[in-house]
Amino acid sequence: MTLKQQKIDVTDRVVGKLKNGELELYLESERIGKMTLPEGCMMELEHHFEGNGKSIYQNVTTTDQPEAKYTDCDQGGWC
Repeated sequence: MTLKQQKIDVTDRVVGKLKNGELELYLESERIGKMTLPEGCMMELEHHFEGNGKSIYQNVTTTDQPEAKYTDCDQGGWC
């Protein structure tokens, strides 16, 4: 039995993470390389996302006062 080198197409398993104007490439949890994005590179994002070339932001709805308690109770203690 002998061992031989072989190429396996992993393209559909590679993901990218945007960091400092570069696209870092990962296969599972292993960083395998990077792509440098050209200046003025345009991003096309879904309606609730926006980007500035270096970061991507998601527009979400949050509570204004997450620690506030509902206090409109009757005198018997029922809320």
